[in-house]
Amino acid sequence: MNFDIRGAVINNIHNMNNQELQDLVEESIRGDEKLLPGLGVLFEVIWENSSPAQRSEMIGTLHDQLSKMR
Repeated sequence: MNFDIRGAVINNIHNMNNQELQDLVEESIRGDEKLLPGLGVLFEVIWENSSPAQRSEMIGTLHDQLSKMR
């Protein structure tokens, strides 16, 4: 069975307003790990629509925060 996670996530959230999207992200982070693939899809949308400078900033933030977790 082949399941299109990207398509399913986008189909489920494409009509959400800003507050609903924020709530979804926050609940996904705090909630069950089964929601994490959906966050990956959201990050993909952000990444694909970000400038090189924004991408660099995101990677810098990620690197800095991961370094603190050691």
